[in-house]
Amino acid sequence: MLDLRFVRENPEIVKQNIRNKFQDQKLPLVDEVIALDEENRRVKKEADDLRANRNKVSKSIGMLMGQKKFDEAEAAKKLVNEQAEKLAECERREEELNEKIKKIMMTLPNIIDPSVPIGKNDSENVEVQRYGEPVVPDFEIPYHTDIMERFCGIDLDSARRVAGNGFYYLMGDIARLHSSVISYARDFMINRGFTYCIPPFMIRSDVVTGVMSFAEMDAMMYKIEGEDLYLIGTSEHSMIGKFIDQILPENELPYTLTSYSPCFRKEKGAHGIEERGVYRIHQFEKQEMIVVCKPEDSKAWFDKLWQNTVDLFRSMDIPVRTLECCSGDLADLKVKSVDVEAWSPRQKKYFEVGSCSNLGDAQARRLRIRVKGEDGKNYLPHTLNNTVVAPPRMLIAFLENNLCEDGTVKIPEVLRPYMGGQSVLVPKK
Repeated sequence: MLDLRFVRENPEIVKQNIRNKFQDQKLPLVDEVIALDEENRRVKKEADDLRANRNKVSKSIGMLMGQKKFDEAEAAKKLVNEQAEKLAECERREEELNEKIKKIMMTLPNIIDPSVPIGKNDSENVEVQRYGEPVVPDFEIPYHTDIMERFCGIDLDSARRVAGNGFYYLMGDIARLHSSVISYARDFMINRGFTYCIPPFMIRSDVVTGVMSFAEMDAMMYKIEGEDLYLIGTSEHSMIGKFIDQILPENELPYTLTSYSPCFRKEKGAHGIEERGVYRIHQFEKQEMIVVCKPEDSKAWFDKLWQNTVDLFRSMDIPVRTLECCSGDLADLKVKSVDVEAWSPRQKKYFEVGSCSNLGDAQARRLRIRVKGEDGKNYLPHTLNNTVVAPPRMLIAFLENNLCEDGTVKIPEVLRPYMGGQSVLVPKK
């Protein structure tokens, strides 16, 4: 969420940013919120003047009564009552205006970084760099669920009967591989200086609206009926929410946390052949990383975060590339974002396995997270997040890139301690 003062003082910058994100329908909101803010400040001043005058007149009533000026005291009481009615009307109007302003401010997109390429959607994202050599083997790579079924490692039919489409049972070696990847990712991040955390898997609505846009919320979140609780779509939500309404000591920055959680998503609009299996599902597990830091440090942390994911995948010999998200592909709270994509030998293309985002001070402003500087003044920190690994999609990349012609799957050396020392998985079918 933008600073209202910034919008008031820089309307053309805000409008150009909206154009750059191809959200022209939001352009009238800029002038509307500025007009509402102007009216709100006028009403607030009127209310402040009424309070000051009411207090002054109220104090005079006792004096007048003491001087036996009863008529004047009654007139003063009448004036206080009249002003109390006007004040109540002003306060009601203030509340109404504040709500309208907040609603608009929550929909205005954050100012994107100047380095972000301008484009309408993800088809105009820009490749930054490739890591590792993508290989297409001489033999055919089956669909990932077919590979898993050879190991008796997945049961989609039972999952449909139990929970419907978009769910799965992982079994045997495939389930163990899934857990091994999570455990390895956890230790990988701990070794890079991050503090391990297991957060709440449900969050309240004020945290939800603090960490994401309304559009994302509608497309992703499951609400717990009858309670002010939502299932998290990623642990970033509860990890950033951990700092809601807090004033953080500057000498404790940055906070670098890595968290494990299950994730729950509606996945509205998911379709197509690549949505089958475990590519796009309603429930999965993930290792995440988040940073809360000084504004001047966020660009450096952004590069460190996506590099962590690249290094993790490369340690398992999976080729990846980084992709700079264009303006139209950025969620409204994001300043800058880079996707990490893994190579799929079967599809002969890369696909997304992680996303790194710098949100500037947008989440901190919404969640009222402040830092007390050395000068005693408070300021808003920057927040960043990045996927370490999300095994369902990672498993696809892992199985395709480590599948051998005889149907076995190689286990990279870094994962063997988590797989009981196994160096290869042998299919059961």
